[in-house]
Parts: sequence; C-alpha cells; structure tokens
Amino acid sequence: MKKENLRPIFWEKEGLKLLDQRQIPGKKEWFVAQNSEDAIFAIKEMVVRGAPAIAITGLFGAVLEFKKFSKKPEYQEFQSILSKILASRPTAVNLRRAFEELSSIFPKEEYDKVSLSELQQKSEEFAIHVFEEDIRNNLALAKNGVGLFPSSPSKLNIITHCNTGALATAGHGTALGVIRSLKDAGHDLTVYADETRPYLQGARLTAWELMEEGIENYLITDSMAGWLMSSQKIDAVIVGVDRVAANGDSANKIGTYPLAVLAKHHGVPFYIAATEKSFDFKITDGSQIPIEMRTQDEVTRLNFLKNEKGEAILAEGVIAPVGVKALNPSFDVTPANLIKAFITEKGIVPPDKIKEFFG
Repeated sequence: MKKENLRPIFWEKEGLKLLDQRQIPGKKEWFVAQNSEDAIFAIKEMVVRGAPAIAITGLFGAVLEFKKFSKKPEYQEFQSILSKILASRPTAVNLRRAFEELSSIFPKEEYDKVSLSELQQKSEEFAIHVFEEDIRNNLALAKNGVGLFPSSPSKLNIITHCNTGALATAGHGTALGVIRSLKDAGHDLTVYADETRPYLQGARLTAWELMEEGIENYLITDSMAGWLMSSQKIDAVIVGVDRVAANGDSANKIGTYPLAVLAKHHGVPFYIAATEKSFDFKITDGSQIPIEMRTQDEVTRLNFLKNEKGEAILAEGVIAPVGVKALNPSFDVTPANLIKAFITEKGIVPPDKIKEFFG
C-alpha cells in the first residue's frame, strides 16, 4: 500500500470521512461524521485517536455544526459547541489549543460583526490549515529524528508504544513517522511494537501500519519490554505524546512510564516525538495533567469495541471474573528526567530546554 493510502482523514462534501480504527486490522471501513455529535462519538469511541487526529476531527466537527445553522449562533452557543467537543477527550492538549486558536479568530468583542457565512468559511479554512500543517510538521519532525541515528544505512532495533503513525495524525505520523523516514533513508529496521493493553492500539494499529509499510516488526506484550532490553541490543525507544508540561513531564498512553523506567535502567535512549502543539506551558508539571479514566469493560472483556449501533465488533470474550473491579486510566505521566530528548519539527530538544526553545 502506498503511503498516501494510509491517510485516515478526508474532508469531503458529504462530511468528514474517518478511517474507522476500531475495525482495523480486520477490515478498512470509513465512518462519515455529518455533525458535531458524530465527531464527538468518533473521538469518544476511538473511531479516531491520537492527539493530532483528535484535534483535526474536533475542528471539522465544529465546522459541520456551524454549517447546519441558517442564522449565526450567539457567542455563548458558539463556545458551547466547542466546549462539548473539547470534553470528549480531556487529556490531549492539541484539541484545546486548536479551539483556542479558532476562538481567537472570532473574539467575543467582535463576534457580533461576523456574518454566518464568515463564521462557516473562516472556521473551515482554519481546520484545513491545521490539517495541512500537521502533515508538514510530521515530515519535518521525522527528518529531524532521522538525524539522531547514523547517516549511513545501519541495522536498528527500535521499541515503540501505542500508535503514532499516519492513523494518529493527518498523515505520516510522529514516532512512527520517524521510523517510516528511517526506512526511507535506507536503514535496516526491526521494530518491536508494544500491544498497548487494554485498547490494543499497538497490536491492532501499529503492527498493521508496519506491515503495510513492509517494515520488519514483532508484536510484544507490554510486559516483555524489560526482557527485550536485557537480552537484545535496542537502539532507541521512540513514542508519541498527548501533552507535555512546562517542566517536560509528558502524558502519553498508559504503559509509557514503565517503558521509560526500563529504558533508563538499561541505558537505552528514550525519545518522545511531538509537534509544538503538544507542549502546554500553562501547566508547570505532570501532576496537573488530567488523566482520562475509561470503562472497566476494556480491561475485563474482549468485546469492548462497539460500532455506532452498540453492536460488538470483536467476538464475545470474558477474561476476568464477572463483577471484578478494574482500573482503566488511559494515560500515565513520564517524568522529564527519564526523557533523553523531544523530537520536534523545529529540532531536537532536551526536556530542560523546551521553554527556552519554544519561547
């Protein structure tokens, strides 16, 4: 499959077309969002996931809602639409920043002067801009990431976690984008993909993307990373991120923190691939990042993936005693002192230099 075919988001006349990631790897199906409620469903139920892709979906969800109006909504209603979409996934900062930028286009003191057509047109133009910018940033980030490794083709073994590829972004990807670009640069890659329990983004999505790209890969359970680092040469761990605090503490998919601890112990460089939009200087450290708690069923059952009709996508499967309580935090926070550097579209940045670098 060509890389452009891995693009998961299309803005078309009939609505926002999203590659339904709940269906992968079984099949490729498209979910079409026609209003903000559809966009909220897609974000909440992980039809689409990954901080950049969530932001893009949220923006186009707002555009779809604005297009329904025959009369311009009041400013309070305009903000209410954004707030409802924003509440769908609270941890990732990209969506909040996107809505802050959209709101700045229509400041409260000037909102009355804006026509409905201007609201619709400018919000659509902004959403398209964010989409196109994300692809450009991913390509620049990936190029910078390639520079961390030998310039001549080499054998590289890399561990990654969750899914950070084309499926999590507008295209190409962040951490997986670096891996994709390393292959294009001629390196002989072996990638070890954590399964990423309980939602299995690594097993269902990352392994699928790597196979589509023809990159040698092994799927491992999350508990195998320590054994792998102690028994084989691992050149780097590269992951993505949902939010970075001002001190460099980073929230990412649950399981990232222990992976960073293992990497530190074994002397393996731990890199986070992140565009500038993932840095949130409004919070001082990781303790201020809200952690989304998801349903217990994702931990205790195998049929937690459901379509818009509420029908199970995966086969029935109970893997825990009926009635057992389960915790399901969707993210954890990796302290800055475990991170070697951030791979960004503007360069490679140590955790203690991010405010200075992006200031």
